Amino acid sequence: MAMTESKENGITVLAVDGNLDAEGTQALEEKVLALLEAGETSLLFDFSGLDYINSSGLRILVLAYQRLKKASGRVAICGVRDYIQEVFEVSGYDKIFPLFRDRAGAMSGM
Repeated sequence: MAMTESKENGITVLAVDGNLDAEGTQALEEKVLALLEAGETSLLFDFSGLDYINSSGLRILVLAYQRLKKASGRVAICGVRDYIQEVFEVSGYDKIFPLFRDRAGAMSGM
């Protein structure tokens, strides 16, 4: 897994590529917790390069959502591939997280 962090229009973007499995979820969780501790209130997960996400990866998204909801923050996801979107739909996470086709759409919709 590779992860890139950037800041666009006051929104922190975490672009995740590859497989978000046991090894990758630990790095992502550490990054998300550090951002939340630093006071970040808007997170966008760019999954356009993501090939796989496990339940631990989904748990990190929920953790970010729960913490930011308390702080009136925002979490959104963009670039989800069809087979990963199915995971979101089956788990009901598509009802929790705003899903955008691409980063530009997410930036204007957040």
